[in-house]
Amino acid sequence: MSGLDASFYLLEDENTPLHVASVVVFEGPAPSYGDLIRQIVARLPLVPRYRQRVRSVPLHLGRPVWADDPHFNILYHVRHTAVPAPGTDEQLRNLAGRVLGQRLDPDKPLWEIWLVEGLADDRWALIAKVHHCMVDGVAGMDLATVMFDLSPDYRPPDEPEPWAPAPEPSRFDLLADAARRAVTRPVTQGADVARELGVARDLRRLGAFALGAGRATARFARPAAGSLNGPIGPHRRWCWQTAPLEEAKAVKGALGGTVNDVVLAAVTAGFRDLLNARGDLGPDAVVRSAVPVSVREQSQRGEMNNRVAAVFVNLPVGVDDPLERLRRIREQTEDVKRSEQAAGTRTLTRLTDTAVAPALLSLAARLPVRLRQGLVQTVTTNVPGPDFPLYVMGRRLLELHPYVPLAGGIRVATAIISYCGTLYFGITGDFDAMPDLDTFSKATAGGLAELLSLVRADESARGVSGS
Repeated sequence: MSGLDASFYLLEDENTPLHVASVVVFEGPAPSYGDLIRQIVARLPLVPRYRQRVRSVPLHLGRPVWADDPHFNILYHVRHTAVPAPGTDEQLRNLAGRVLGQRLDPDKPLWEIWLVEGLADDRWALIAKVHHCMVDGVAGMDLATVMFDLSPDYRPPDEPEPWAPAPEPSRFDLLADAARRAVTRPVTQGADVARELGVARDLRRLGAFALGAGRATARFARPAAGSLNGPIGPHRRWCWQTAPLEEAKAVKGALGGTVNDVVLAAVTAGFRDLLNARGDLGPDAVVRSAVPVSVREQSQRGEMNNRVAAVFVNLPVGVDDPLERLRRIREQTEDVKRSEQAAGTRTLTRLTDTAVAPALLSLAARLPVRLRQGLVQTVTTNVPGPDFPLYVMGRRLLELHPYVPLAGGIRVATAIISYCGTLYFGITGDFDAMPDLDTFSKATAGGLAELLSLVRADESARGVSGS
């Protein structure tokens, strides 16, 4: 594993299940459990990691490694359940919240798929979980293409080729491999870093990053809403919202910036209403969000690992004017781009990946949970998805709701993905600390509608004045 992948694995505990997930709704009829099993087995050779489990090196003298699971059983990983027909979206969300709050078994390959029947309007769903140490958001979409088809034409899979696991490494093998990697990793990682700096031709990229990092550090001096940080338990609330992608694009087209800026402004509106309802909203209040940014190159698409860097944005929840909130967000995200913060963070991550001993990594990975940091209040991740329809076994994918985990004393996080002209917001909250998660969820959707109404009103006023 890389240092980042290992951190996600080692950070997990009973209160911090660290899988990413999605709830995918399809048009009916639902396939039989047996047919779904055969379909997944036919695709497994394309994702060999799904038959592997994690092996830890004794005494954490090396990073965890992947090894074939000699006891792999597809029936353990693919489950079958139903909601009482005709099942509602609320029943599906409640079921998914319980399933997604459960930790994956660390002694087995780190994924599950649940077939859910009984939904109204002749629909069915898949709840798919995979550990964050295997994939990031972009890689997760690449893995989805293994299961998804681009056409409704469906032919049952052929009989799969027999699979035999490779021999499991012994403790001595694990230690020997860790010793070898301890020698070779600094050389290969150092070459990668040197290559990145070489692409920049000089140190200007690193210099821009250093200046930008100074401004980013200054953002951490702003006081942030404290009620969003604290201890979290093992249970989760989870809800979703949807919005037309064209609405976000219309706001972007009228006001500038990116769709991601508009999405962050909508999330800001959600936090504003949430904190106001709690009596915790002041005019200078901000909610500091980590915003994962993909640093995956085209040649790395499909790799089952994490290629992300985090940048940080102060969401200006204390500002009353929605347009001013969007302007301040744009100002920060444009500074992030100018200062090469994502590329600089990737370079620093690789340097740390080389220098940090695995045993220290094992200890450091757990510090955020134990210290319950208060610098960052939330995570907001936005992944562009396909703008064309997808199918599984001839059934069209109708809805794609993402799930992001909680960690480090962060009690609420939002994942956004686009699919076929719709933005899907998946909002995760700690069950005990976020009883008012619906307030945040509904206000987030309302925040985008509010921006759009202001744009439309301005267009209408300009049309009247120009007539």
